[in-house]
Amino acid sequence: MLKLLPVNFKRISLLSLLVTSVALSGCSDDESGKISLGLFTTKDIKINTFVDPKIPGVTCHVSHIEANLDFSDPSDMGIACRQTGEITAAMLATVDISKSGEVIFKQSKSILFKSLKIRRIYDADSQSLLYVSYSTKEINGSYKHSLSTVPLWATKAWQQPTALKSQVN
Repeated sequence: MLKLLPVNFKRISLLSLLVTSVALSGCSDDESGKISLGLFTTKDIKINTFVDPKIPGVTCHVSHIEANLDFSDPSDMGIACRQTGEITAAMLATVDISKSGEVIFKQSKSILFKSLKIRRIYDADSQSLLYVSYSTKEINGSYKHSLSTVPLWATKAWQQPTALKSQVN
């Protein structure tokens, strides 16, 4: 014969399930590295791998601080992007070509409006893709950011820049 569980046990079980699911939601398959900053700190450097959704021939590695048990992660981050596959003109035709580019990744870094964003900008003059990672909250008078470029030279997307065309003629 089964005994009915007390209501408090059900609540505790539900609460522990909720806490576990929230904790696991921070885990992701894109984590490629984790470096502890010491025995007596709850901060770690996380390195995530990110493939550009519109240009799958570009892979970025983003390093950032994750502060477990804090309400806000530090704003420092770094980014390095490289060509890891084919980049075609058809892929390039799908990207935002405005000077401000487009946000292609966003991750919350605090419970109050701070996030880490990655923005892709196409620089037609240099035939390069620029990837900027940045914090959306000012820290000590500065918005933390990092830049990486992927040249299109020797890819199927490369076109002679207009400035060079006029110099050649």
